[in-house]
Amino acid sequence: MKAIKLYCLLIFLISCQALGERQQKKYTSPKGYRMDQPERFRVRESMQEISGLVYYGDEDHFIAMNDEQGKLFQISLRTKRAYPSWKFGKDGDYEEVLFTGKDWLVLKSNGTLYHVHHLFTDSTSSTPYHFPKDGLSREFEAAYYDSSQNTTFVICKNCEADKGKGVTSVYAFPMDSKKYIAQPAYQISAAGIPELNHDLRPSGVAIHPIEKRLYIVCSINKLLVITDMNGKVQEYHHLPRRTFNQPEGIAFAPNGDMYISNEGNEDKTADILKFIYQPQP
Repeated sequence: MKAIKLYCLLIFLISCQALGERQQKKYTSPKGYRMDQPERFRVRESMQEISGLVYYGDEDHFIAMNDEQGKLFQISLRTKRAYPSWKFGKDGDYEEVLFTGKDWLVLKSNGTLYHVHHLFTDSTSSTPYHFPKDGLSREFEAAYYDSSQNTTFVICKNCEADKGKGVTSVYAFPMDSKKYIAQPAYQISAAGIPELNHDLRPSGVAIHPIEKRLYIVCSINKLLVITDMNGKVQEYHHLPRRTFNQPEGIAFAPNGDMYISNEGNEDKTADILKFIYQPQP
């Protein structure tokens, strides 16, 4: 009897917490999406700490990482078989993977970009390009490639140079020179998100293939932030914690369908959520 009462009390508390969350935050969706209606694909245990995500041709060929092994994995959303993988570097804290149409790049949390060679072969390797040292600490998790500038951009998650300024710096890595530009290319202002109590702290980013805007997921703040290509905030949407356990990666299909990867934990299995794009007039 006591156990039943405890169970009922637990259910009541969980319901109150969920209700309070809904009352405090209004959950909205970008035009063309229903963020409350995802199709969920659980990933295998090897990808419990899934981070970066690239849509590579179709839903049988996502390329992703598991954050710490220095491997790239090929994920099929509906397969029950083990994922093929290729070792490109030593174990470490890797956060983002991107494809330029020619080159594969992997971002480490300290800002080092790894140019991956001979992916999908037995001779996969990589060349590191380090972020310039200036004595300040920086942490990165999000990066994207802009073909119009032939440049890779990395976005600060937690950078000492931004502290107390209400901005998030974005640094450029031109693919021609393969060398970082020391000064920020632009900055995203937190003033565009009045409900934000601290830094943006992006965990993943991708360019929408049709809208040509940046979609930025922020795991800590449980936000989807949309900016123009210069970082001006145009929209932001709260992400319910019950659906988005730890959003770390984002990718788009050419038709605009959006995929967001969530890391797992002791209670939840890592997954990839699919949101169908239905353009509005």
